[in-house]
Amino acid sequence: MTLSLQGIGMTSLRTRERMIKRLLGQGIYKEKVLEIMRDTPRHIFMDEALASRAYEDTALPIGYNQTISQPYIVAKMTELLLRSSDHLGKVLEIGTGCGYQTAILAQLVDKVYSIERILPLQRKAKSNLWDLKLKNISYLYSDGHLGWPDYAPFDGILASAAAAEIPPMLLQQLAIGGVMVIPIGISGQQTLQRVTRTTIGYDIEQLEAVTFVPFLSGKE
Repeated sequence: MTLSLQGIGMTSLRTRERMIKRLLGQGIYKEKVLEIMRDTPRHIFMDEALASRAYEDTALPIGYNQTISQPYIVAKMTELLLRSSDHLGKVLEIGTGCGYQTAILAQLVDKVYSIERILPLQRKAKSNLWDLKLKNISYLYSDGHLGWPDYAPFDGILASAAAAEIPPMLLQQLAIGGVMVIPIGISGQQTLQRVTRTTIGYDIEQLEAVTFVPFLSGKE
């Protein structure tokens, strides 16, 4: 890794503080989420040529037709997953990507089980997360629709790609009382949803319009 963890110039702590002020203005309120967003070097998760834009409120390309989500979306989905708690046990992440959302989750939950269908991206994410010395993460190269039944049920599930409908196997792998945060819909018509499993079924909340890459099947 050639980029400094601390950052300089447009990747410095001062720049990150501006990001946190913006997140506060956008309605992110959980102090622990804000603290971890400030302290996690987002710039190391992208190519050096884009590092100076790391703390802008925008999604940026990470290769393989994938993106790193804008800071607001990462913070919002994390906050929605935690609900009224600042801590969860086991969380399943669908779409490791470059590993940034994984890094945020790993500092808030006991264990992250992260699935990625694009092998070179998974390898890059592992390297990034190892540099941050985050060891409470397990990785699976697989189709995210299948989830990770060996370690189910999960207290939380977070998906970083938009499905046409909620994958049934993910619903089955959510613990009673557990929460799933997932974008649903086709391009241009996607809505962030929060699903809570109850003893008698699932409560689904429609939250806000979002834009994500599609939730694809298979592996690359």
